[in-house]
Amino acid sequence: MLVAVGDTHKRLRNVAISLVSITKSKPEFLNDIERIAVQILNSWKDKQQVMFCEEARKFSFNVIIKQVLGLTSEEPETGKILEDFLAFMRGLVSIPLYIPGTPYARAVQARSRISSRVKAIIEERRSRNGRSCGVRNDFLEILLSVDTLSEDEKVSFVLDSLLGGYETTSLLMAMVVHLLGQSPAASEQLKLEHEQIRSSKERDEFLNWEDYKKMGFTQNVINEALRYGNIVKFVHRKALKDVKFRDHLIPSGWKVLPVFTAVHLDSSVHADALQFHPWRWEAQDQTCKKFTPFGGGSRCCPGSELAKIEIAFFLHHLLQNFRWTAEDVDQPMAYPYVEFGKGLLINLDRCSI
Repeated sequence: MLVAVGDTHKRLRNVAISLVSITKSKPEFLNDIERIAVQILNSWKDKQQVMFCEEARKFSFNVIIKQVLGLTSEEPETGKILEDFLAFMRGLVSIPLYIPGTPYARAVQARSRISSRVKAIIEERRSRNGRSCGVRNDFLEILLSVDTLSEDEKVSFVLDSLLGGYETTSLLMAMVVHLLGQSPAASEQLKLEHEQIRSSKERDEFLNWEDYKKMGFTQNVINEALRYGNIVKFVHRKALKDVKFRDHLIPSGWKVLPVFTAVHLDSSVHADALQFHPWRWEAQDQTCKKFTPFGGGSRCCPGSELAKIEIAFFLHHLLQNFRWTAEDVDQPMAYPYVEFGKGLLINLDRCSI
């Protein structure tokens, strides 16, 4: 979907929007997110430190693999797909020379293996459904019923979903945790918001869509982390015809890289732009054209809401169970995407209940 154009892109995007619309408020999806968040946090109970980037990637991958393919972290197939997916990710922005042993060559081979596994899962799912053994509540189940996509497009769509739901979501989680660790006031207000939501529910009752809609300050924190952190710093575009922009003419065929950072960190657009200040969103339009962390127009990321739900639910349990401090030496850097060079090691202090 990143490189498709015209009718192909429109078909893929329509499927993506349909899947997200159907999925985002379903109890099964929301419950899966919460179960995985609790599972991750329970694994910290005897730890004083964790490498947060690693934990965030584990969380985001377990969520997306469950939602897309219906696989849990305990299934052997999940580990195999993750191993190949990481090899695929490492070669995604490498020099495209197919020489054995290079990141690009390993990425191409890994993608081929993932495609084969996805095709096998599709065939197994079709066979099981043909035997009337019930259906699963995941993207793949809905995707199988879509007649507008070819078999290869469905496999590519699964890969796109894994890619979109893994790296950027986990990096945004890490950025939120990093920034909250430096802002006690924001952390405390966020904690109060989630305590109020939890106080209205039974002890072990799952969060629901209505609870998510009450997380107003959580949305402010996530938006500010997106603006300030710029997880995706730019996008690739191509002028399909001559474009007049202010006093400039962009000729047809030219490549254009809109740089989000230039707008998000512009003090003439966002007051005190170099300060992490979630409260700015109480008075600022969150959908304004000068805030574009997920792109815009027909290429705006269709899964943006899913990423926000994942982070909001994870924060709900993190804030009620832990306090944390991060090592000052590990600051986010762009390579060109955001990375924490040392993995964002955080010190944990478990809250008394």
